[in-house]
Amino acid sequence: MSKNFLYNDNIGFCDLLDYMGEDLDIVNSARVSFDVSHAKLEDRDEKLIKYLYRNKHTSPFEHCTMKFACKVPLFVARQHMRHRTWSYNEVSRRYTDVNLEFYTPREFRAQAKTNRQASIHDGMLTNPVVKTTSGSTQDWITRADEALLSHTRKSVKLYNTFLEKGICREQARMVLPQNMYCHYIATANLLNVLKFIGLRNKPDAQWEIKVLAEQMGAFVQELFPTAWEAFTENTK
Repeated sequence: MSKNFLYNDNIGFCDLLDYMGEDLDIVNSARVSFDVSHAKLEDRDEKLIKYLYRNKHTSPFEHCTMKFACKVPLFVARQHMRHRTWSYNEVSRRYTDVNLEFYTPREFRAQAKTNRQASIHDGMLTNPVVKTTSGSTQDWITRADEALLSHTRKSVKLYNTFLEKGICREQARMVLPQNMYCHYIATANLLNVLKFIGLRNKPDAQWEIKVLAEQMGAFVQELFPTAWEAFTENTK
């Protein structure tokens, strides 16, 4: 299975593992109130799906589910896991110390001046000098990407030293940085997948989780095209 990579580093990804249902299941879940079901999706069924979503009669959407494999930086995974209607299971660093991988971008966004929790999305990316070391003949500069890579390597070195000295994995892991990749399985019904996308695929959402939501949206659009159309028509 080809990976749907997210961050141009061939590490972070979001793949669809499994799903249940289709647009027709949404219709039949709604029509069960009248003890009626359809064998195939008709034009009036598509109109019904849009009516249901537009008027917030959303329980029929909960009868379809999607299961994803995600690999994103730890700080992104924790944002995702704030969506508590989902089910999650992740690789535990209590049980394994192999396959450590890290998100190390080469450029960075600036902090928004009017929004304390957000970055500037439409500004130029930057890689500022964070340290200058004076030498006898010249000064040496360290840029942000170099500092991040150095910090990551030092953290991994300390982690491995802890393990070599007999410290347990469940404590040694506390020195690993937030840019460590977290691999997990996430499952939710279609309604809550759409709610996640609606919140995390906004212009002011953090870019690293926005691209995760975009990839999930691509899967929804492919599998549930009418539901996706209803969602996009009613999402600002």
